[in-house]
Amino acid sequence: MNSLAGDGVAIVDAHHHLWDLSTGRYPWLQEEYDPKSFFLGEYSDLCINFLPEDYQQVSRDFRVVATVHVEAERDRSEQVAETKWLHEQYEKYGMPNAVVAHAWLDRPETEERLLQHLQFPLVKGIRSKPVTSARPYQSVKGQRGTMQDESWLRGLSLLNQYGLSWDLRVPQWHLVEAADVAAQFPDLPIVLNHHGFAWDRSNEGLRRWRSSMEAIARQPNVHVKLSEFGLRDQPWDWSANSYIVRETLAIFGWERCMFASNFPVAGLRISYADLVHGVMRMLDHLTQDQQAAVMAKNAIRFYRINQTNAF
Repeated sequence: MNSLAGDGVAIVDAHHHLWDLSTGRYPWLQEEYDPKSFFLGEYSDLCINFLPEDYQQVSRDFRVVATVHVEAERDRSEQVAETKWLHEQYEKYGMPNAVVAHAWLDRPETEERLLQHLQFPLVKGIRSKPVTSARPYQSVKGQRGTMQDESWLRGLSLLNQYGLSWDLRVPQWHLVEAADVAAQFPDLPIVLNHHGFAWDRSNEGLRRWRSSMEAIARQPNVHVKLSEFGLRDQPWDWSANSYIVRETLAIFGWERCMFASNFPVAGLRISYADLVHGVMRMLDHLTQDQQAAVMAKNAIRFYRINQTNAF
C-alpha cells in the first residue's frame, strides 16, 4: 500500500503538551528537575515555554486538523487552572481541541474536582496515574492509589458516570493489572499511553511486552496511542520502533490505534517532521482508509472532537 506521507493527510495529534513557565508552576520542569528519575534521562531542553505557536511551528509542514492536550504535570494545586489556561489558548489559537485533565482518583475531593473540570467544554478525559513500582514486577499492591485500592477504583468509576475517558499511563509490568481494571469497567473508554512502554528491547523484554499488550488488548474498551518510542539515553531507532508500531497494530487492530506525537517531550529524540514521516512509513502496509483512521479518525471518535472546531 502507498503511504499517505506528502499527500496532505489530515492529522489529529492525540497526545501533546503545552506549558508557560511564567504563568504556571511545573515542578518537574522547575525546582524539582531530576533527570535521574525521568524516563528519557537528561531533559533540560524541555525547561522552556512550549506554547501553541511553538507547536504550530514544529508541525507547520503538516495538516494538523486537531490536537489533544494531555495534562502536563502542572502543580496539583493548579489542576483546574491548567484546564482554564488551555481553554484560553483554544480561544486564541484554535487549539487544543480536546483536553485530558488531571484529578486524583483516591481523594475525598475527587468528584468536586471532576465537576470543576467539566465546567470547561473541551474536557473529554482524565489522566490520573496510579501508583506503580519503579522496578519491574515489584509489588505495590495494598498501597494507597494503586489499581487495587478501593478508593482509587471508586474514583475511576466516576469517570464513566460523568462521560469521561481515562488516559492510562503505566509501565509495561503493570499492564496485566490494568487489564483487570479495564474488565471491571467495560463501559469506560480507556486509551493506553505510549504503546505500553516497550522499554526493554531484549528478546525476553519484547516477549513480556507483547504478552502484556495482548492481555490488555483483550478488553475491547481499551485503545492505544502510537507514541513516545524514545529510550533512556539512546537515539531514536527506526528499525526497532517500526517493529513496535507494527506489533501494536497487529495486537490491537488499526481500529483501536491512534497517532500521537508526545511533543515537546518526543523532541528530545526526533523532530516532529521525522516522527510523522516515520510513523506514516510504518503504516504503509495498511490501506489508505486504515491509515487515515490511525492518523486522525480514531482520535476524533475516541475524544469526541467537534470537527467544525478543528483548526
